Amino acid sequence: MTTSKLLTAYDQQLRTDAETPSAVAVERLGPLRLVTFAGGRGFVTYQDLAGADAATIARWVAETVAFYRADPDIVRVEWKTRGHDNAPGLHEALLENGFEPDETESVMIGDASALDVDVDLPPGVSLRRVTDEPDIRAMSAMQDEVFGSPVSDGNAEAILRRMARGDGMELWVAEHQGVIVSAGRLEPVPDTDFAGIWGGATREEWRGRGIYRAVTAARARAAMSLGKTLIHSDSTEYSRPILERYGLVRVSTTTPYRWRR
Repeated sequence: MTTSKLLTAYDQQLRTDAETPSAVAVERLGPLRLVTFAGGRGFVTYQDLAGADAATIARWVAETVAFYRADPDIVRVEWKTRGHDNAPGLHEALLENGFEPDETESVMIGDASALDVDVDLPPGVSLRRVTDEPDIRAMSAMQDEVFGSPVSDGNAEAILRRMARGDGMELWVAEHQGVIVSAGRLEPVPDTDFAGIWGGATREEWRGRGIYRAVTAARARAAMSLGKTLIHSDSTEYSRPILERYGLVRVSTTTPYRWRR
């Protein structure tokens, strides 16, 4: 598929309710979807901004903040922007309403089969899918450490809640002598051609040895076993070149803007 067709598939299949399968509630504001997740998290997304002008977009941003402020349980909100959207004045409106931009990532899409490669793992390193609570907590703690966040129960509890719902998410890890050294999630998207690969993290001392590639290949094989043909991921500058080497292409960018109470 061409880059243009991949981007069209992304917009039409993923920028819908399929993007937020674990939502507790969803409210509409024009084209915006104001999503509430468990754990006090809000999330704003949309398929497009319907050709709105800067004044209209600024009003939507202000109304969005007011909506989440009115819910005392909401402590943080992410507004997910995409680089190919026509969004006049959005950046300025978000800043004026207390949002702060995070790191821009690449939206990567490609054939799942392109990621199904054989990788020679370092001696003593093995792959497996995890489902038990102790493994999930260990995986979450490792990811917190790698991403430079304080290790907390919050992320682990969110993952455990999702596992309890059985929404199709799979967790894959690489470990050495019982210690998790790399991990990532697979999230099949119902009623689409897509599965997402998320949360890829590898301990610094284990990087550059093929482990991330192996975890990614395992997730791609799992996706294909579920009938998914396309993989998508929001990738950092660390993981983007790895995915490009295996045939995924950068179709756009995404920048999360974050608001905290």
